[in-house]
Amino acid sequence: MQALVVDDSTTMRKVLKSILVGAGFEVVEAKDGAEALDCIKQSCADLALIDWNMPEMTGIELLGKVRADHGCDKMKIMMVTTESDQAEIARALQEGADEYVMKPFTKDSILNKLQIIGLVQ
Repeated sequence: MQALVVDDSTTMRKVLKSILVGAGFEVVEAKDGAEALDCIKQSCADLALIDWNMPEMTGIELLGKVRADHGCDKMKIMMVTTESDQAEIARALQEGADEYVMKPFTKDSILNKLQIIGLVQ
């Protein structure tokens, strides 16, 4: 399975990549929503982990574009962000996120969410 990690922090991308590779994913990285959208247009991943606050295109904007396109309807999307306001969480879920994880997170919390959405055992 392939995963796309979208975050403007190189460190955060490395941390998430390490967790996902350990869970059996091939990982592609993008530093912002615009770069991620280019990756998605080339090939839909099985999973995208998306930060909210990024330059060029925010994670919520990326989420809206991906879900509006319908070309990657089967892609699972998990927001991984510092946004902790209940209204923002609800907005992301309404826009089509499958799961939501707040930073800071643990490896187990990421793996648990992947299990909930049916991507790991």
